[in-house]
Amino acid sequence: MPGEDSKKKRFDRDFKISAVKMVTEGGHKASEVARSLGIHANQLYNWKQKFSHQGDKAFPGKGHLTELARLRRQLREVEMERDILKKAVGIFSKPTDSGSGS
Repeated sequence: MPGEDSKKKRFDRDFKISAVKMVTEGGHKASEVARSLGIHANQLYNWKQKFSHQGDKAFPGKGHLTELARLRRQLREVEMERDILKKAVGIFSKPTDSGSGS
């Protein structure tokens, strides 16, 4: 059918890393690995290049991991600000000795 070829295949992170490691650590030729997995050799070369440059940060998905990291960083900053404000309120709300005693 004509419409089937236009659909882009999606591969998960583990699949890509396994394919790259078959070439880098397994000693197989990229063209052989690509053929056996049913992907184009150029795709495997692209994955290999990304993995060699980015390592474990390669293939994050659809950007969700970077968004999650940004939100976690923002949460840490807000929690630190909150803790500082709590300490400040505690310091300024202590009763002061006015010296009106004996």
